[in-house]
Amino acid sequence: MQRAISVHPLEDYRLSITFDDGTQGEVALRERLFGPVFEPLRDPAVFRQVFVDDFGAIAWPNGADLAPDALYERLRVPAESAS
Repeated sequence: MQRAISVHPLEDYRLSITFDDGTQGEVALRERLFGPVFEPLRDPAVFRQVFVDDFGAIAWPNGADLAPDALYERLRVPAESAS
């Protein structure tokens, strides 16, 4: 399983993510920020608190997190289908 090694918040609820094998890209989350854990991330100040946790997952201080394997597949598959 790939692990995220860096994450940077971008405008419009997007993240720039880099994985340990060098795979990198942007993920848009605007439409996915709903429910009790993710709704607080609609506050731009909270969204910008994103970090990579000890397991290589994308996380926020309120307990919200995103599995690295799913994010990795979202970034990897479009790059492979273009070749």
